[in-house]
Amino acid sequence: MSLLKKFTSFFAGQPKLDISSRFEILREAVSGTMSDFYKVREHSSGRILGLKILDLEKQQFFDSRFVGLSRPKEGDIAMSMQHPCIVRTLEHGMVTTGQQYVLMEFLEGRGLNSLIIDQDPMLEGKQLILLRQMADALVCVHEAGYIHRDICPRNFIAAPDCRSCKLIDFGLTLPAKPEFMGPGNRTGTPNYMAPEIVRRRPTDQRVDIFSLGVTAFRLLAYELPWASVEGTGRDALTHDTMAPSNILEKRPGLNPELGDLVMSCIEKDPRGRPQSASELLASLQRIKKMEA
Repeated sequence: MSLLKKFTSFFAGQPKLDISSRFEILREAVSGTMSDFYKVREHSSGRILGLKILDLEKQQFFDSRFVGLSRPKEGDIAMSMQHPCIVRTLEHGMVTTGQQYVLMEFLEGRGLNSLIIDQDPMLEGKQLILLRQMADALVCVHEAGYIHRDICPRNFIAAPDCRSCKLIDFGLTLPAKPEFMGPGNRTGTPNYMAPEIVRRRPTDQRVDIFSLGVTAFRLLAYELPWASVEGTGRDALTHDTMAPSNILEKRPGLNPELGDLVMSCIEKDPRGRPQSASELLASLQRIKKMEA
C-alpha cells in the first residue's frame, strides 16, 4: 500500500469537513512548518476557533521516516493532552481536499517568539512563571509517553497579560518508544535542536529538556546561547562544538540558581541535564524569585 493510501485510510468512512459550509474564515492562514492555521467562526454556534490544516506533502514526507511503524496522528496526540498549559483540541479528521485538520480552542494573545523578538515589556518579571508553565506542559507530554521534538517559543502562545502560556503544536511529536528514538531522524527547529538529534544519535525525552533550556535562555536574555547565522542545521552543529554563552553574563542580576538551571538544560551531554521534565519543574518551583 502506498504512503498516500495508508495516510488516507486512517480516516476511511469518516465524513470529510467542508470548511466553507461550517466556518467563516476570520483570518487568513498563518503558515507554520507543517501546516496552515486559520481563525474561524463556526456558523452554527458562533464559536471562535482555531483551524489547523496540515500540509499533505510535508506530512507524507515526515511519515516516510517511519515506514512499518504505527505513528499516532497529530490529532489523536493533541486530543489526548488535557492540561491547562496545553491548547484544548476539540476534534480532528480530514477536509474535502484530502488534508488532515485539527480543530482547537482559539487562544487570544501573541506567540512567545514574536514577544521575544520585540523584547515586549509585558514579559518582564513574568518569565519564571511562564517557564514553570512550559515545564508543566512538558511533564504532561512526557507522562503521556511522547517526545515533543519541537519545543521552541514559536509553539507557545502567551495570554494577553503574559501571565500564562499554552503549548500549541504536536506536528513532530513521537512516541517515546525505542523504534521511534533511533538515530537518523533529524527534525525540529534547528536553533533549539539537541546535539543528539543534529548528530543523528539515539534520542530520548531529554531532547525536549535541551530545547526548553534554549527557549528559557532566549526568554530571559532575548538572544540565543549560540550565534545563529543561517537558522539551519548548520548552526545547530555548534551545539556540541562551541560553548554556549553564559546567561548570567547576558543578564546580570538574574538569580544564579535560575541561571545555573538554564545552563544545565543546554548541556551537550544529556546526562548533564535535568533527567526528566518533572525534575526540571520541581527545580523551577523551588526558585522563589527571578532576580538575585
